[in-house]
Amino acid sequence: MSRWRAALPLVLLLLAGIVLFASGSLHQLTPRQLVMHQAAWQMQISADPWLTRLAYIGLLTLAVATGIPGTIVIILAGGFAFGVVDATLCSSVGLTLGSLILYLASRYAFGPGSRKPPSLVARLHHGFERHPVSYTLFLRFVPVVPFGAATVALAWLRCPLWLFLGASWLGGTVTLIFETSIGAGLGDAMSQSDNFGMDMFMHRGVLLPLGAIALLALLPLLIERVTRRRRQANRPPE
Repeated sequence: MSRWRAALPLVLLLLAGIVLFASGSLHQLTPRQLVMHQAAWQMQISADPWLTRLAYIGLLTLAVATGIPGTIVIILAGGFAFGVVDATLCSSVGLTLGSLILYLASRYAFGPGSRKPPSLVARLHHGFERHPVSYTLFLRFVPVVPFGAATVALAWLRCPLWLFLGASWLGGTVTLIFETSIGAGLGDAMSQSDNFGMDMFMHRGVLLPLGAIALLALLPLLIERVTRRRRQANRPPE
Protein backbone atom coordinates (compact mmCIF):
# COMPACT_ATOMS: atom_id res chain seq x y z
CA MET A 1 0.00 0.00 0.00
CA SER A 2 1.52 3.28 -1.03
CA ARG A 3 1.79 6.21 1.35
CA TRP A 4 -0.45 8.41 -0.81
CA ARG A 5 -3.15 5.75 -1.02
CA ALA A 6 -3.18 5.45 2.76
CA ALA A 7 -3.49 9.22 3.12
CA LEU A 8 -6.34 9.49 0.59
CA PRO A 9 -9.28 9.29 3.09
CA LEU A 10 -7.72 11.99 5.26
CA VAL A 11 -6.99 14.19 2.24
CA LEU A 12 -10.58 13.81 1.02
CA LEU A 13 -11.88 14.82 4.44
CA LEU A 14 -9.68 17.91 4.47
CA LEU A 15 -10.83 18.85 0.96
CA ALA A 16 -14.48 18.42 2.00
CA GLY A 17 -13.81 20.72 4.95
CA ILE A 18 -12.28 23.36 2.72
CA VAL A 19 -15.28 23.22 0.38
CA LEU A 20 -17.72 23.44 3.29
CA PHE A 21 -15.88 26.36 4.85
CA ALA A 22 -15.48 28.22 1.54
CA SER A 23 -19.14 27.75 0.61
CA GLY A 24 -20.22 30.18 3.33
CA SER A 25 -22.76 27.71 4.72
CA LEU A 26 -21.63 28.34 8.28
CA HIS A 27 -22.41 32.03 7.85
CA GLN A 28 -26.09 31.12 7.70
CA LEU A 29 -25.82 29.78 11.26
CA THR A 30 -24.43 32.89 12.93
CA PRO A 31 -26.62 34.38 15.69
CA ARG A 32 -27.59 37.39 13.56
CA GLN A 33 -28.73 35.19 10.67
CA LEU A 34 -30.63 32.88 13.03
CA VAL A 35 -32.52 35.83 14.48
CA MET A 36 -33.39 37.15 11.03
CA HIS A 37 -34.84 33.79 9.97
CA GLN A 38 -35.99 32.56 13.38
CA ALA A 39 -39.65 32.17 12.40
CA ALA A 40 -38.77 30.14 9.31
CA TRP A 41 -36.37 27.94 11.28
CA GLN A 42 -38.94 27.23 14.00
CA MET A 43 -41.60 26.46 11.43
CA GLN A 44 -39.30 23.97 9.69
CA ILE A 45 -38.34 22.33 12.99
CA SER A 46 -42.00 22.01 14.00
CA ALA A 47 -42.95 20.53 10.63
CA ASP A 48 -40.07 18.00 10.48
CA PRO A 49 -38.63 17.53 13.99
CA TRP A 50 -36.78 14.31 13.21
CA LEU A 51 -35.51 15.37 9.79
CA THR A 52 -34.16 18.69 11.06
CA ARG A 53 -32.35 16.98 13.93
CA LEU A 54 -30.86 14.37 11.61
CA ALA A 55 -29.74 17.14 9.25
CA TYR A 56 -28.11 18.93 12.19
CA ILE A 57 -26.32 15.75 13.30
CA GLY A 58 -25.12 15.18 9.73
CA LEU A 59 -23.78 18.73 9.38
CA LEU A 60 -21.96 18.59 12.70
CA THR A 61 -20.55 15.14 11.89
CA LEU A 62 -19.17 16.46 8.60
CA ALA A 63 -17.70 19.56 10.22
CA VAL A 64 -15.99 17.61 13.03
CA ALA A 65 -14.74 14.88 10.66
CA THR A 66 -13.10 17.45 8.39
CA GLY A 67 -11.54 19.35 11.28
CA ILE A 68 -12.61 22.75 9.96
CA PRO A 69 -12.73 25.76 12.28
CA GLY A 70 -16.19 27.00 13.15
CA THR A 71 -17.88 23.91 14.59
CA ILE A 72 -18.73 26.07 17.61
CA VAL A 73 -21.01 28.10 15.31
CA ILE A 74 -22.98 24.93 14.47
CA ILE A 75 -23.22 23.92 18.13
CA LEU A 76 -24.40 27.38 19.21
CA ALA A 77 -26.99 27.28 16.43
CA GLY A 78 -28.15 23.90 17.71
CA GLY A 79 -28.68 25.31 21.20
CA PHE A 80 -30.49 28.29 19.69
CA ALA A 81 -32.79 26.13 17.55
CA PHE A 82 -33.41 23.00 19.66
CA GLY A 83 -32.75 24.03 23.25
CA VAL A 84 -30.11 22.75 25.64
CA VAL A 85 -31.27 19.14 26.11
CA ASP A 86 -32.07 18.25 22.49
CA ALA A 87 -29.07 20.15 21.14
CA THR A 88 -26.69 18.48 23.60
CA LEU A 89 -27.99 14.99 22.72
CA CYS A 90 -27.82 15.61 18.95
CA SER A 91 -24.46 17.38 19.19
CA SER A 92 -23.03 14.52 21.25
CA VAL A 93 -23.94 12.05 18.50
CA GLY A 94 -22.53 14.27 15.75
CA LEU A 95 -19.36 15.06 17.69
CA THR A 96 -18.65 11.40 18.48
CA LEU A 97 -19.34 10.20 14.91
CA GLY A 98 -17.26 12.99 13.36
CA SER A 99 -14.37 12.35 15.75
CA LEU A 100 -14.50 8.63 14.97
CA ILE A 101 -14.32 9.25 11.21
CA LEU A 102 -11.38 11.65 11.58
CA TYR A 103 -9.63 9.28 13.98
CA LEU A 104 -9.97 6.25 11.67
CA ALA A 105 -8.86 8.23 8.61
CA SER A 106 -5.84 9.53 10.54
CA ARG A 107 -4.89 6.08 11.84
CA TYR A 108 -5.13 4.71 8.30
CA ALA A 109 -2.98 7.54 6.96
CA PHE A 110 -0.32 7.30 9.66
CA GLY A 111 0.07 3.52 9.42
CA PRO A 112 2.25 1.95 12.11
CA GLY A 113 3.46 5.39 13.25
CA SER A 114 7.12 4.75 12.44
CA ARG A 115 7.64 8.18 10.90
CA LYS A 116 8.75 11.18 12.94
CA PRO A 117 5.70 12.69 14.66
CA PRO A 118 4.69 16.36 14.31
CA SER A 119 5.80 18.75 17.04
CA LEU A 120 2.31 18.79 18.64
CA VAL A 121 2.28 14.98 18.91
CA ALA A 122 5.82 14.94 20.27
CA ARG A 123 4.79 17.32 23.07
CA LEU A 124 1.80 15.15 23.95
CA HIS A 125 3.68 11.85 23.73
CA HIS A 126 5.39 12.04 27.13
CA GLY A 127 2.18 12.57 29.10
CA PHE A 128 0.24 10.00 27.07
CA GLU A 129 2.95 7.35 27.49
CA ARG A 130 2.94 7.69 31.28
CA HIS A 131 -0.82 7.94 31.90
CA PRO A 132 -2.78 7.09 28.69
CA VAL A 133 -6.27 6.97 30.24
CA SER A 134 -6.08 10.10 32.40
CA TYR A 135 -4.22 12.03 29.69
CA THR A 136 -6.77 11.18 27.01
CA LEU A 137 -9.62 12.20 29.32
CA PHE A 138 -7.76 15.42 30.11
CA LEU A 139 -7.42 16.30 26.42
CA ARG A 140 -11.14 15.75 25.88
CA PHE A 141 -12.41 17.51 29.00
CA VAL A 142 -10.12 20.55 28.88
CA PRO A 143 -9.88 22.71 25.73
CA VAL A 144 -6.07 22.80 25.83
CA VAL A 145 -5.79 22.13 22.07
CA PRO A 146 -8.43 22.26 19.31
CA PHE A 147 -10.72 19.22 19.22
CA GLY A 148 -9.71 18.18 15.70
CA ALA A 149 -5.99 18.59 16.40
CA ALA A 150 -6.31 16.48 19.55
CA THR A 151 -8.12 13.79 17.53
CA VAL A 152 -5.32 13.61 14.96
CA ALA A 153 -2.69 13.60 17.71
CA LEU A 154 -4.40 10.75 19.57
CA ALA A 155 -4.61 8.81 16.31
CA TRP A 156 -0.87 9.24 15.77
CA LEU A 157 -0.24 8.14 19.37
CA ARG A 158 -2.35 5.04 18.55
CA CYS A 159 -4.76 5.64 21.40
CA PRO A 160 -6.96 2.53 21.80
CA LEU A 161 -10.29 2.90 20.03
CA TRP A 162 -12.38 2.14 23.13
CA LEU A 163 -10.53 4.79 25.12
CA PHE A 164 -10.78 7.34 22.32
CA LEU A 165 -14.54 6.84 21.87
CA GLY A 166 -15.28 6.88 25.60
CA ALA A 167 -13.21 9.99 26.26
CA SER A 168 -14.54 11.78 23.17
CA TRP A 169 -18.16 11.09 24.08
CA LEU A 170 -17.82 11.90 27.79
CA GLY A 171 -15.51 14.90 27.54
CA GLY A 172 -17.23 16.26 24.45
CA THR A 173 -20.67 15.99 26.03
CA VAL A 174 -19.61 17.91 29.14
CA THR A 175 -18.29 20.77 27.00
CA LEU A 176 -21.36 20.61 24.75
CA ILE A 177 -23.67 21.24 27.71
CA PHE A 178 -22.06 24.65 28.22
CA GLU A 179 -21.83 25.47 24.50
CA THR A 180 -25.46 24.63 23.72
CA SER A 181 -26.45 26.57 26.85
CA ILE A 182 -24.75 29.63 25.35
CA GLY A 183 -26.72 29.15 22.13
CA ALA A 184 -29.99 28.75 24.00
CA GLY A 185 -29.13 31.77 26.17
CA LEU A 186 -28.45 33.88 23.08
CA GLY A 187 -31.81 32.83 21.67
CA ASP A 188 -33.54 33.84 24.90
CA ALA A 189 -31.69 37.18 25.02
CA MET A 190 -32.49 37.93 21.38
CA SER A 191 -36.16 37.21 21.91
CA GLN A 192 -36.19 40.03 24.48
CA SER A 193 -34.28 42.58 22.40
CA ASP A 194 -34.12 43.55 18.74
CA ASN A 195 -30.55 44.85 18.99
CA PHE A 196 -27.66 42.43 18.57
CA GLY A 197 -24.56 43.55 20.46
CA MET A 198 -22.12 42.74 23.23
CA ASP A 199 -24.83 43.33 25.84
CA MET A 200 -26.32 40.02 24.68
CA PHE A 201 -23.36 38.23 26.26
CA MET A 202 -24.19 39.79 29.64
CA HIS A 203 -27.45 37.85 29.71
CA ARG A 204 -27.39 35.32 32.56
CA GLY A 205 -28.11 32.39 30.25
CA VAL A 206 -25.00 33.30 28.23
CA LEU A 207 -22.68 34.61 30.93
CA LEU A 208 -22.83 31.56 33.24
CA PRO A 209 -21.87 28.92 30.63
CA LEU A 210 -19.21 31.28 29.24
CA GLY A 211 -17.74 31.48 32.73
CA ALA A 212 -17.78 27.68 33.02
CA ILE A 213 -15.87 27.30 29.73
CA ALA A 214 -13.36 29.92 30.89
CA LEU A 215 -12.78 27.91 34.07
CA LEU A 216 -12.19 24.78 31.99
CA ALA A 217 -9.65 26.66 29.91
CA LEU A 218 -7.82 27.79 33.07
CA LEU A 219 -7.78 24.29 34.54
CA PRO A 220 -4.42 23.29 32.96
CA LEU A 221 -2.72 26.28 34.59
CA LEU A 222 -4.19 25.35 37.96
CA ILE A 223 -3.13 21.71 37.62
CA GLU A 224 0.39 22.76 36.58
CA ARG A 225 0.71 25.07 39.58
CA VAL A 226 -0.54 22.40 42.04
CA THR A 227 1.78 19.79 40.50
CA ARG A 228 4.77 22.14 40.67
CA ARG A 229 4.15 22.90 44.34
CA ARG A 230 3.79 19.19 45.10
CA ARG A 231 7.09 18.43 43.37
CA GLN A 232 8.81 21.21 45.29
CA ALA A 233 7.37 19.94 48.58
CA ASN A 234 8.54 16.38 47.89
CA ARG A 235 12.02 17.45 46.77
CA PRO A 236 14.63 16.33 49.30
CA PRO A 237 16.58 19.13 50.97
CA GLU A 238 20.08 19.68 49.65
